[in-house]
Amino acid sequence: MDVATHPPLIALRDAVGARGGVARTVTLIRAGHSRARIGVALDAGLLVRVRRGWVALPGADAELVAAARGAVVLTCVTAARRLGLWVLAEDRCHVAADPHRGGPAPERATVHWARPLVPRGIDELVDPIENGLATVASCQPHEAALTVWDSAVRQGLVSKAELGRLPLGPAARALIDAVEEYTDSGIETLFRVRLRWLRVRILHQIWLAGHRADFLLGERLVVQIDGGHHVDGQRATDLAHDAALMLQGYHVLRFTYAQIVGDWPAVQSAIMRAVAQRLHLA
Repeated sequence: MDVATHPPLIALRDAVGARGGVARTVTLIRAGHSRARIGVALDAGLLVRVRRGWVALPGADAELVAAARGAVVLTCVTAARRLGLWVLAEDRCHVAADPHRGGPAPERATVHWARPLVPRGIDELVDPIENGLATVASCQPHEAALTVWDSAVRQGLVSKAELGRLPLGPAARALIDAVEEYTDSGIETLFRVRLRWLRVRILHQIWLAGHRADFLLGERLVVQIDGGHHVDGQRATDLAHDAALMLQGYHVLRFTYAQIVGDWPAVQSAIMRAVAQRLHLA
């Protein structure tokens, strides 16, 4: 069947697409698409049946299709990654299920059964941001969870004030206290958290020698962190800034993403040796 010659089927296809490519048939019917029209679309291959009461576009988002098929919603680090938040690691898909539902838990997924803070709409396949963050807080280690929370607040998806009004548990409350709204990236969050015990003043995203520096320890020790964009022209700019800082009496240490994530003991050792040599003092 040529979809272009059947405006009602085009409208049905667009309606499913507007819902992420996966939709409940009841929702489509309430929007004015008849059950018969849905059946025609299924017979013609314009839609595929996910399970009873759910249809999808061919080639729709596999995670959404799997969530609809399993009667769950995507949550925790999986939902965070889909929102573009900074996720340190995702072992496998994380989903939330109704604690009162019957039937077996979905296979090959980490299932969260906690009652949601924000009620989930019956058409939703991805948890609201507040539920996702609360699940991250209870599921992930503190520093990994903090990178997600910092990222969510920095991107304006939720505010500390909004989170603070929710009935959160102790782990989530500790994250609210630790969140910094102006952290530039998750890797900077890791650096900040891992040095929180150091008895040296640490300033973050401070303006020095005409550019922002990632961290200033004490009065003179600058730590710069290279992300994936530190190449070519950006790399030249970074090195020029390092030179300007050193000419003004600062000491500069520069580390990469791989070093901080994969070889933190070496990074910490370099910083400790610099502090021991009093390079952080004027």
